[in-house]
Amino acid sequence: MRLAILSNPDSWYRRDLERAAHERGHTVMGLPFAGLATWVGNGTEAVSHPEHGSLEVDAVLVRTMPPGSLEQVVFRMNLLARLEQRGVQVVNPAKSVECAVDKYLTTARLQQAGLPVPPTAVCETAEAALAAFDQLGGDVVVKPLFGSEGRGIVRVSDPDLAVRVFRTLERLQALLYLQQFVPHAGYDVRVLVLDGRVLGGMRRCNPEDFRTNVSRSARAEPVDLTEEQCDWALRATAAVGARIAGVDLLYDQGGPGYVIEVNGVPGWQALRRVTGIDVAAELVLSLERHAEQPTGGAR
Repeated sequence: MRLAILSNPDSWYRRDLERAAHERGHTVMGLPFAGLATWVGNGTEAVSHPEHGSLEVDAVLVRTMPPGSLEQVVFRMNLLARLEQRGVQVVNPAKSVECAVDKYLTTARLQQAGLPVPPTAVCETAEAALAAFDQLGGDVVVKPLFGSEGRGIVRVSDPDLAVRVFRTLERLQALLYLQQFVPHAGYDVRVLVLDGRVLGGMRRCNPEDFRTNVSRSARAEPVDLTEEQCDWALRATAAVGARIAGVDLLYDQGGPGYVIEVNGVPGWQALRRVTGIDVAAELVLSLERHAEQPTGGAR
């Protein structure tokens, strides 16, 4: 197979996927999103990149979704969808990536699927956010609608600070995404799902910070997943339509658990370190299995 990896040039995940693909005899190229272009006309449609010419590939692995204008983001999603229409495997599919990067849409889908989520408010004005702040008990986590690895997330429990934070975000024309703070015990559980099965999981511990991302110095530990945790992860992945996803579960010290996030471009470096699972190899094998299935032509 010919594979394209949309990634940053220095990405560890790009190198890991290249290693796994080469071991299986596949051709791989790594590409940044910004270089992609398309041509429509004279009865043809093509995607190209200045370094590689026409992008004639069997599969595209999305390993990054860089910041951009609304036009740029919409173009990227449409380009991925058009590749899917031409029979190219895109992992994750465009609609799944579009859902997973949007915390509001993901949270709504999770609740619709019957999964527990923390009470959440999303609004555009500081006035509405202040009303929601009170409804959520005066202790909230404010998150950027788009983003990962704990970047831009702050906990707000002081009313005066809430006014300043919400008014600043309003002036920046940012959406205000407020989630009731969950007083957890300093860890969460990350479950990795691929093709409707749980590959493995880990506990991410950070007693010094309410954010438990490994990128924020959390310590990864092996964990024996429960039947409920596996069920939640599988249902959450299905709710956003992903083939591969990292599902984050958080537990209140009083007992209740919540599905916090579904990452459609999940990392696995720490997971491989603590479990030994070769996720890149599993993903390449997944591409091979799907390539062998009859598609019935372009969808």
